[in-house]
Amino acid sequence: MTELKLLSTTEADFWEALEQRLAWEMVADTEVTERVREILDRVRREGDAAVLDYTRRFDRRAPATMAELALSPERLQQALEVIGAPEREALVLAADRIRAYAEHQKMASWSYTEPDGTMLGQRVTPLDRVGIYVPGGKAAYPSSVLMNAVPARVAGVGELVMTVPAPDDRLNELVLAAAAVAGVDRVFTIGGAQAVAALAHGTETIPRVDKIVGPGNIYVAVAKGMVFGQVGIDMIAGPSEILVICDGETNPEWIALDLFSQAEHDEDAQAILVSPNAEFLAAVAAAVDRLLPGMERAEIISRSLAGRGLLIHVRDLDEAARVANRVAPEHLELSVADPEALLPRIRHAGAIFMGRYTAEALGDYCAGPNHVLPTSRTARFFSPLGVYDFQKRSSLIHCSAAGSARLGRVARVLAEGEGLTAHARSAACRIPDEAE
Repeated sequence: MTELKLLSTTEADFWEALEQRLAWEMVADTEVTERVREILDRVRREGDAAVLDYTRRFDRRAPATMAELALSPERLQQALEVIGAPEREALVLAADRIRAYAEHQKMASWSYTEPDGTMLGQRVTPLDRVGIYVPGGKAAYPSSVLMNAVPARVAGVGELVMTVPAPDDRLNELVLAAAAVAGVDRVFTIGGAQAVAALAHGTETIPRVDKIVGPGNIYVAVAKGMVFGQVGIDMIAGPSEILVICDGETNPEWIALDLFSQAEHDEDAQAILVSPNAEFLAAVAAAVDRLLPGMERAEIISRSLAGRGLLIHVRDLDEAARVANRVAPEHLELSVADPEALLPRIRHAGAIFMGRYTAEALGDYCAGPNHVLPTSRTARFFSPLGVYDFQKRSSLIHCSAAGSARLGRVARVLAEGEGLTAHARSAACRIPDEAE
């Protein structure tokens, strides 16, 4: 049996107990940090030679040249042809849905003209080149390829460069097929901090990118944090999370499986069920014990639920929403009779799954919205990955003569107040009859 910790909002120390259960911090010990710093510095200095060396050491491979680590577009197309028809159709359908949703996210340039003829606006342009990191150690993630590459393509990114490790020279055909479907331009079979370094700094073979997106292990996460500022990054992802609000009328086994869907990621994943129905909480706990032995990743799920899982008994759905907002979960299911009525009370969540039939797992693969979401309560200020993450904005200012004179007088006063006389004179020199 897996003992799921039960909390109740009627307990005096509930909020303190909740905070303790939510606490998680990506701790990179000194050894990891120093190792990553060394890798980044060496790849920056030595380029391809360092990448080849680290690939031989960490991935148990023996490449003689970087050409052996590069995959051609033809190789990606070959993978698309080799996989089974059901897998190929699923990839295409998922990509189409992600693309259709992403099309609604595109930002457009805009401008307006003031009465004196001054034009102000904003110009939106795509990034030139994006690096996509795809994990390839313990598991394969073709869905991660689609979720990162398709929105970038919709944004108009000029070139997509993907890195995916191939330990022991093993390649996952589904991942390569996903790259073909998503329109990835170049693929290099490297991983770890050395891949992040190569994308951030560039090497003789691997081009430097403007932004790096995609999840990875602790070494990848630390490396992304260290290169931020030299390149953009999406976010530093923590363990996967799900919080389910249920009124007690959904099949308990459905909810148990929804909790499993995130708990199976790793032992640090967090699965929380919130309900005003105490009998339902008990029914879900029983379903967990009944279904868990049949799960392929039962040991991981059990550790996750025992270490970080929660059942929370609340007074009503209003209080459930309050709990959800405090948690700010990556995934939030509103498994209630009227999710639209509850939605206005939700302020913080990465993705919201509404109704009894909307399993979170659908969002992981093919619903359309992105599955790259803020974790560790960062949904309070971060948003899901989207087309807007692959676009940048430039301000437009075009002053008429009259506008220049009007704004110049204001700028001169403020510049003089700051003691920046060159600013003041630059603004004033275009004012008729006032230029010095």
